[in-house]
Amino acid sequence: MKNFTEKYNVSRETFSKLKTYQELLIEWQGKFNLVSNSSLESAWERHFLDSVQLIKFVPKDAQTLIDFGSGAGFPGLILATMFEEITPYLKVFLVESISKKTMFLNCVKEALGLKNVQVFNCRIESLPKQKVDVVTSRAMTSLVGLLDYAYPFCRKQTVCIFPKGKKYAEELAEAQKKWKFDLKIYESEQSSEGKILVISQLSKVKGGK
Repeated sequence: MKNFTEKYNVSRETFSKLKTYQELLIEWQGKFNLVSNSSLESAWERHFLDSVQLIKFVPKDAQTLIDFGSGAGFPGLILATMFEEITPYLKVFLVESISKKTMFLNCVKEALGLKNVQVFNCRIESLPKQKVDVVTSRAMTSLVGLLDYAYPFCRKQTVCIFPKGKKYAEELAEAQKKWKFDLKIYESEQSSEGKILVISQLSKVKGGK
């Protein structure tokens, strides 16, 4: 625990909230298929730490973050839990179309007493469009699909943070046919094949489909 709290500059209380979250995930997994059963045993590394590592890519002055396809809350609800103590002014919007998963998200939100989170049970397309500072999404769809969803919510300065797997280069090549953007690529701390794509200055390629 000490290594975790020192590395990410969080209190015992925040660490305790994350462990409560993990317990709720295990409990609810018995009722609903929130994550793959094969990943449940290593959920702390596969889901929690994989989400926590994204915290360093969120701009310090960010006030709004939207997480597409939140599922069981990775990474959006993890980041909200971490940021509640560090930057309580950051508002996190979780978007998930599957009702049982939004029930779980609201359960965790209540159990942890998070006041910086709003959960939307709807498809992204039907969400009222508003410009945000940060867009995140994990394992929802291809990069070109994510950018299609993100664009209506982006200003030039908006930062998109997308963890990707070994096919990230193929996804990038496809996305660059339609989109222009500034890109930084980082190694994942939790997966030897994983990359984290940090995208800003998103705009459409002239004549791109």
